[in-house]
Amino acid sequence: MRQTRSEVMELSRSEWLEKGRAIVIRQLSMMDRSRHQLDEAMAKRGVPEDVRCEILDRYTELGLIDDAHFADALVQTRLAGAGTSRRVIAEELRRKGIDADIVEAAVGAIDDAEELGTATRLALKRLERGSGDRASLQQRVYAALARRGFSHDVCSIALRQANELLGSEDSEASWTD
Repeated sequence: MRQTRSEVMELSRSEWLEKGRAIVIRQLSMMDRSRHQLDEAMAKRGVPEDVRCEILDRYTELGLIDDAHFADALVQTRLAGAGTSRRVIAEELRRKGIDADIVEAAVGAIDDAEELGTATRLALKRLERGSGDRASLQQRVYAALARRGFSHDVCSIALRQANELLGSEDSEASWTD
């Protein structure tokens, strides 16, 4: 049942703390969250700012909220699982309220070879399951890589390497035009 405005005003500080803690624990039990995301979740439910700060500071102190760890985990998940580029991962971290220095450190840990390997695996998978005209398949795979945020050079090299791995005659095709 939704609380009325007068009922919300009547909560004591200890009740707000209890409510805020319950929101944070529930959010963290589902998945890792950034400090900013947890703050937004409490704000959305009317938890006063001073109470939110106290809860977030305490949980950060306890190590339950760690934006650097959150960023590193998200980078690994997005790079390995979703096959996403550094640029797209950095944008996602910024949207989740992660500090620019933490974003730079987390995304900076991805080296060029690792990003190229991710793009090549994605291109290989798409080429293997693709069908139709070979030239249009190559264009579709290139476009899929570009939509994932990979640069023109990474898309070209990844597509070339994937074709080489498949032993395709298109491995010599130039995608740098």
